[in-house]
Amino acid sequence: MTKSVFSGGICFFCKTVLIITVAFFLQASGKGKQIMTVEDLLAVPPTPADHVIFYGGDSLQFGQLRMPEGDGLFPVVVIIHGGCWLAQYDLQHISPLATALTQEGFATWSLEYRRVGNAGGGWPETFRDVARGADFLQKLEHEFPLDLSRVIAIGHSAGGHLALWLASRPKLPQHSLLHTESPLPIQGVVSLAGIGDLSLPEYQEICGRVVPRMMGGTPEEVPERYAQGSPIELLPLNVPQVLIQGALDQTVSPTSARDYFTAARKSGDKTELIVIREAGHYEVVIPTTPAYEKVREAAVSLMER
Repeated sequence: MTKSVFSGGICFFCKTVLIITVAFFLQASGKGKQIMTVEDLLAVPPTPADHVIFYGGDSLQFGQLRMPEGDGLFPVVVIIHGGCWLAQYDLQHISPLATALTQEGFATWSLEYRRVGNAGGGWPETFRDVARGADFLQKLEHEFPLDLSRVIAIGHSAGGHLALWLASRPKLPQHSLLHTESPLPIQGVVSLAGIGDLSLPEYQEICGRVVPRMMGGTPEEVPERYAQGSPIELLPLNVPQVLIQGALDQTVSPTSARDYFTAARKSGDKTELIVIREAGHYEVVIPTTPAYEKVREAAVSLMER
């Protein structure tokens, strides 16, 4: 039987400020403590989806739908993979997380989207693809037992940025190229080592200066795009957010995660930061690590609100 998504949850929003540090040791290749690398992440075997469904006409505009056992309606997790917004990293590496969450009782809708290096990738289509993919659930609910009153977004790294942005869409001005009428409501966001502020100098340089490539320029050159595409510029998002961050992450710094957390709290958003000691950038997305329990608990807590 599928486990209930309402069993064993904790309240992430009971205190004014909550920062949880979780210590764990990762045994890898018999060498004791070792922080996972991107090679470790990509070596995890992908898991199959129940359904692969296209939400658009491009070969990369599709999602993987996984349905729990039993009778619905099921709450839905929209999953957005990371990989520096680059074409070389697709959604397969996040499939084990999607499968694990499905086994917890969630329907999961893992999105593929056009990225930098794909035809049509970058501004504005990377954002539009994610938006269109999420909104496609409004069609899928007629075919599958999905409860669209309970939808959260979970994203890792670049996907964490897009998950936060997805929740911000009601804030976009009507003249924006990213504006959508009646976007699918997102009840909450779990950002796994996500990037909340695209304008920070450290993120202007990562992955071969991918952020300026994606946005079509620097914050000084195209400030209006950053104002519409960077989650920190759209605060408050008006949804609860849980930020899960490895303390030893060398890709997305814990400092930048804390800065976004502080800004979100100041804006009035209910936001929690969980820093996992002795974890890097990739443990938070692999369900066989101890970090997964915090991801599960965050998803359950957001669905219970």
